[in-house]
Amino acid sequence: MSSMAALSSIFIHGGCFSRFQDESKSLKMRKMATRFSVVSSAQKSNKSIKVGILGASGYTGAELIRFLANHPYFDISLMTADRKAGQSIGSVFPHLITQNLPDLVAVKDADFSSVDAVFCCLPHGTTQEIIKGLPSSLKIVDLSADFRLRDINDYAEWYGQPHKATELQKEAVYGLTEIYRNKIQNARLVANPGCYPTTVLLPLVPLMKANLITYENIVIVSNSGVSGAGRSAKEANLYTEISEGIFSYGITRHRHVPEIEQELSNAANSSVTISFTPTLMPMSRGMQSTINIQLAPGVSVQDLKQQLTRFYENEEFVVVFPDNQSPHTKYVQGSNSCHINVFPDRIPGRAIIISVIDNLVKGASGQALQNLNLMMGIPENTGLSCMPLFP
Repeated sequence: MSSMAALSSIFIHGGCFSRFQDESKSLKMRKMATRFSVVSSAQKSNKSIKVGILGASGYTGAELIRFLANHPYFDISLMTADRKAGQSIGSVFPHLITQNLPDLVAVKDADFSSVDAVFCCLPHGTTQEIIKGLPSSLKIVDLSADFRLRDINDYAEWYGQPHKATELQKEAVYGLTEIYRNKIQNARLVANPGCYPTTVLLPLVPLMKANLITYENIVIVSNSGVSGAGRSAKEANLYTEISEGIFSYGITRHRHVPEIEQELSNAANSSVTISFTPTLMPMSRGMQSTINIQLAPGVSVQDLKQQLTRFYENEEFVVVFPDNQSPHTKYVQGSNSCHINVFPDRIPGRAIIISVIDNLVKGASGQALQNLNLMMGIPENTGLSCMPLFP
C-alpha cells in the first residue's frame, strides 16, 4: 500500500479523523485551535505522506519547510532548486540548519516515484510545462499564477505568453480556501491565490454574494512587504532603494487585477471592474489592503460587518474585529491569519474595509498547506495553528 493510500485509510476509514463527514463537525474542528509541538523526523508517522517542494530555495519554499516541520503527517522527501542543486537547505537558509532534509536537486533530476504531493513554488511562466510533465497520481498545489486565471486568453494578455497547459487549466481549482473548500477537497491541482487577491477577496466575496455592495467604484490600495517580490537579486529591491520610502508600481496594469476581477465577477454573477494600486513598503513581510466600496441602497456599514462576522464565525484563520480597532500587519506576522474590519466613510453611502495578512503565509505558503491538508482529507489547520510573532 502506498504511503498516501495508507494514510487515507487511517483518516477516512480508521475513525481518527473523518474526511469532513458532516458540516457541523468540520466547522467545530476548524474553529478549535489545534496545537502541535515541533515534530522530529523520528516522531513522524510511518504512514506519512511524502511531499516535494519545487523551488525550495525561495521565500515561499522556506516558509513551507517551517510549517511542515510541525506537521505530523507530511514528510518532505524531495526539494528542487536548479541554481542551488547539490546544496543542503541549511547552506541556503541557515535558520533551517537543524532540519534533517534531503539535499536540493535540479527539477530535471527529480525522482517523483515516491512522492505523493507537490508544492510548486516556481516563477510564473515556468510552472505549466513542469506540472504538465508530473505523474498524474500527484496532488499539486501551485503557488505561481500559472493556473489562477480560468480564461487562457486573459493569461496570455496579462502574462505576455500563451498558456502551455490548457487541458490542465480546465481541471485547476482556485484555492481561496474559505470560499472554495468543497471544490478543493476533491481537486488534484489547486491554483493557490496571489497575496493581494487574498486580502481583497476574503472581505469582498461574502459581501458580493449577499448583494450588500455595488459592483462599481471599488477602489483598492494595497501595501506589501518586499518579500512579495521574491528572493532573486533585483536592483529595485536593494536596501538603499527600498528603505525610508514607499512607492507604487504596476499602476493600472498589475497582474493580480484580472485574478481579483475574475473572482469578484464570479461572486456577483456579473462583470466587476476594480481600481487597484499596489504599493511597496519598506518592511520584510506583511500586507494591508484598504478597500473603498459603495453600499447597496438601504444597506448600512453595520450590515456589512454582520455579514462578514456570520460568514467567518466558524473560521479559525479569518477574524472580523468586533470594535473599531484597525487591523495591523504586526498582529498577523508569521501566522496564517487574516484580520478584517469595516469602517464608515465620511462620504455618505460608502465604507472602508481594512484587511491584513502575512503575504508569505496566508498570502502564499500557509494557504497552500491549508489547501493540501484539505486535498488529503486532513483537518485543514494541521501544522498551521501557530501564534503570530510579536513584536
